[in-house]
Amino acid sequence: MELLYKNLLYLTGWPLAVVLLIGGLYFTVRTGCIQLLLKETIRVVKGKPSMPGSISSFSALMVSTASRVGSGNIIGVSVAICSGGPGAVVWMWICATIGGASAFVESTLAQIFKRKKDDGTSYGGPAYYIESTLKSKILATIFTLALIFTYGVGYNMLASYNLQSAFSTFEFYKTTPNVCWYFGIGIALLFFFCVCGGCKTIIKTTTFLVPLMGVLYVLFALAAVIINIERIPAMFCTIFQSAFDFKAIFGGFAGSVVMLGMKRGLYSNEAGIGSAPNAAASADVSHPVKQGLVQMLSVFIDTLVICSATAFMCLSSGVTPTAENSGAPFVQEAISSTFGLIGPIFIAAAMLLFTFTTLLGNFYYVENCLNYLFGKVPSKSVLIVVRVVGAVLIAYGAAIKMGLAWDLADIAQCVLAFINIPVCVIVGGYVYKALKDYKAQRSEGRNPEFKAKSIGIQEPTDFWN
Repeated sequence: MELLYKNLLYLTGWPLAVVLLIGGLYFTVRTGCIQLLLKETIRVVKGKPSMPGSISSFSALMVSTASRVGSGNIIGVSVAICSGGPGAVVWMWICATIGGASAFVESTLAQIFKRKKDDGTSYGGPAYYIESTLKSKILATIFTLALIFTYGVGYNMLASYNLQSAFSTFEFYKTTPNVCWYFGIGIALLFFFCVCGGCKTIIKTTTFLVPLMGVLYVLFALAAVIINIERIPAMFCTIFQSAFDFKAIFGGFAGSVVMLGMKRGLYSNEAGIGSAPNAAASADVSHPVKQGLVQMLSVFIDTLVICSATAFMCLSSGVTPTAENSGAPFVQEAISSTFGLIGPIFIAAAMLLFTFTTLLGNFYYVENCLNYLFGKVPSKSVLIVVRVVGAVLIAYGAAIKMGLAWDLADIAQCVLAFINIPVCVIVGGYVYKALKDYKAQRSEGRNPEFKAKSIGIQEPTDFWN
C-alpha cells in the first residue's frame, strides 16, 4: 500500500506537468491563441439566457469560479512560495495563461454535447462528451467516479483543513483542545444546510458571494501593496530571479519552484482536469464557443487576479517565507505585519467565504456526476445519503495532517487530467470547427447561433439541431 501511495504521488510531479503543459500548448496553437480574445470574452459574459429560468453565462461562471477560487488561492499560494520560493508565482501565471486554452476546449465540448432536462434546462460535462464522441461508457464512468472522489473527498477535505488552519494564529485556537474538530463540524453543518436546497440554491448562493468576496479581497491586497509600496520593486526582482534560477530548478526539479508553482496553480485554477465543464454545460447560450470563452476567463480571474493578490500581499510585507511557516502561518504573519490585528481577522473571514463557496461549487460537480451514473436526477433519499457523507468528510478533513490533505488532492486531480487532456486532444476537432463558425458569424456582424450540422455532427443532439 505504501509503495502504491508513493507511485501515485510520483505521477503528480513531472508526468502531470508534462501532460498539462503539452495539452495547453497544443490547444493554444490549434485555437490560434484563443487567450488573446479577452475583449470578446468580456462581451459574451454579459449575455442573457434566452429561456426564462435557465442559467446565464455569468451564473455558470460564478459556479466554476466558486470551485476554483478557494483555499488554494490563499494557502496554496503560501505553500508554493514557502516550499519553492517566490518565483513559484511566475509559474502559476504561466500555468494559467497556457491552461486558459485547455479550459476553453473542455468547456466548449461540454456545451456542444450537453443534455436537456425535463424542464428544458441543460446539464453535461466530460462524461457526456466522452460517451458521445468516443462511444466509451466505461471510460466516461471511470472519469465520473474519479471526479466524485476528487471533489467530494480530496478537494473538500483539503478545503476544510485549510479553513481551520487559517485560525491557527489566534489565541483561542492554541488553547482550545480539539478545536479543529469544532471547526470541521461547524462548517459541515452549514454546508449540509445549504446543499439540501439543491443545485439552484448552490447557484444562487455562489452567484451572490463569489463577486463580493473577490472584489473585497483584491481591494484589501491593493491596500497592502500601497502601504508597502517601497518594497514592490525589490519584490518583483525577487520573484523573477527566483523563477528563472535554472541551477536551483534543475538541481531538484521535483521540488523546484517550477513544479510547486504549477502544482499549486493547477490546484487553484483546475484548467484541463474536467471540472468546470460540468458548470459550463448548464449555461443557456446561443453558441458553445461563448461559454468556452467565459470559462477561460474564470481561469484568469482565479490565478492572475486572486492568486496574485495573495502573493503580493505576502511578499510585500517583508516577512521571509520558510518551510516552517508554510501555509496559513506565513499568510497570517505577513498580513499582521502590514495591518496589525485586523489582518488575520480579514484573512480568516476571507478563508471562511472562499472555502464555503468552494465546498458548494465542488458539491455541484458531485451531484452533476450522480446524474450521469444514475441516468437521471437521483432520488431524494440517495441525495440525502450523499450529502450526509459529504458533510462527514468535510468534518473529518479539518483534523487530518496537512501533508496528507495536499497529497490526496494532488493524486485525485492527476487521475482526471490524465483522462481529460488526451480525450480533448482526440476530439478537439469539434471545438476548432465551432470556433471557426463563431468567428465567421462575428465577422459578419451577427450574434453567433450554432447548429450541430455546421461542424459535421449528423446525429441528433438535445440542443443544436
